[in-house]
Amino acid sequence: MGELKKRRLGRTDLLVSELGLGAMDTPHSPEAMPTIETALDLGIDFIDTAREYEGSEFLLGKVIRHRGGEGFHIASKTFRRSASGAQYDIDRSLKVLGLPKLPLYQLHDVSTPEAWDEVRNEDGALEGLKTAQYRGLIDHIGVSSHNLELLPELITSGEFSTVMIEYSAFHPQTAPLIELAAKHDVGIIVMRPVGGSGRTTTMRGNIAHGTAGILTPANLLRYVLSNPAVSVAIPGASYPSRIIENVATATESQLMTEAEKRALEAAAAELY
Repeated sequence: MGELKKRRLGRTDLLVSELGLGAMDTPHSPEAMPTIETALDLGIDFIDTAREYEGSEFLLGKVIRHRGGEGFHIASKTFRRSASGAQYDIDRSLKVLGLPKLPLYQLHDVSTPEAWDEVRNEDGALEGLKTAQYRGLIDHIGVSSHNLELLPELITSGEFSTVMIEYSAFHPQTAPLIELAAKHDVGIIVMRPVGGSGRTTTMRGNIAHGTAGILTPANLLRYVLSNPAVSVAIPGASYPSRIIENVATATESQLMTEAEKRALEAAAAELY
């Protein structure tokens, strides 16, 4: 197994492994701690969590207290929309994780114009994150969103160093947004690169029955990592075996051709 490549996370200037870990579901696994440990041991150095992910920050805090917090980056998120609420969440995140500061803190799921207006009010969550940045508690500010119409404004607002979006062969329509982010030096964090848990379960069932064809988690991850404007992909994982599979794909596979990408998109569209 080779070494994971590094990519620049937009204007943060952080170099992070192109394969990260989305730690939303990991705490619910009987192998939660070994999953995180395996990820770090194999060179994954970017882990995404959130205040709202039950047990996720607590799990990562246990790992940090066991092995220290050096050599990898943890990004968390807040669903709070007020300045005071966002600052409270940051303080809680740091306490639970056992860290003095975080390299990246994100506004979680700003997916409606109303939410965007709310977080950028004078006493909105964006101001709270800027205050935390001034206090030295966070280095950079990011945002996640599912709204294709709102995302161009978020990307070009100048407020965010990173944007988290969904992108995969199931969701290829965000490719122009990734190009836009690259032009504005905004780092792109890709959620659900292999389609999300429901699709992954269906695909693994098809693989077991020999009917998967080209639609596999490995090919889906290749699809995302073949886009040079993606900073980091963060598939979720609940077992060390999934981490090992993903790292093998990222380090050993060739980039996809455009023809391969179109074929995979067609296969994904047929699944659901």
